[in-house]
Amino acid sequence: MIILSVLNHNYTMCAMKLKQSTNLLYMLLFCVVVFSCKETATNDDKQRDKGLVDSLVYRMLDTVTKKAPLPKKVFKTFEGLADSTFIRLADFSDAFAYDMRYATDNNFLKTQVYDCAECYTRVKTAKALIKANKAFRAQGVKIKFYDCYRPNDVQYKMWKIVPNPQYVANPVKGSIHNKGGAVDITLVTLDGEELAMGTDFDFFGKRAYHDNFDLPKQILANRKLLKETMEKHGFWSTRTEWWHYNLSGASKDKIANFKWKCDN
Repeated sequence: MIILSVLNHNYTMCAMKLKQSTNLLYMLLFCVVVFSCKETATNDDKQRDKGLVDSLVYRMLDTVTKKAPLPKKVFKTFEGLADSTFIRLADFSDAFAYDMRYATDNNFLKTQVYDCAECYTRVKTAKALIKANKAFRAQGVKIKFYDCYRPNDVQYKMWKIVPNPQYVANPVKGSIHNKGGAVDITLVTLDGEELAMGTDFDFFGKRAYHDNFDLPKQILANRKLLKETMEKHGFWSTRTEWWHYNLSGASKDKIANFKWKCDN
């Protein structure tokens, strides 16, 4: 039919314009105007050809707007790395969440002491964390980090602000954070919603104690999940801080002052 030939020609022109334009809606309107100008066909012909054109336009739009799949991220492996090596955890897994408080002033110091937010640990700590997080994810949650390895220079900064061993480890002796074997963590859903733990990170009071059972059942259940899972994967907790976990044996490692580079 003449009209079908004309319509197919018009469709081809529209398809070419659509591929060349970033404004798909504008070009689709252009096509509709062109089609509406044709007056030489009968009503039946118009209905039949309109259905054909609509089908072709939808297929064309689907082809033009369909996004190519994103390339799969390739992570580093632990092959050939000594257990004592410091690594950036995000280079080995994207299954964690982060809220690195000491890279902000949202912490008990009220001061930013890291130049930028990164989570580094020793290899042996990272391996244990990845295994623990796999167990958490099987239950619909994942680890969220508040702090990881802490350079000893930062420990000195913290000690200068709060020189009280009840809250900050003396940098001369150092903490397990300075040895790459301690992490401060909580749990979040796979969508990023934090589980209730009863207090914020770095709340220093009885409500943060593991042996305080005068709390709502859900909070106790969340802490129990965190504690039992971490202990199954080689970590031990601090009685007064529900968020703090140390890798077994990490206290024997040397204090480190390794510093990561910041992009800015």
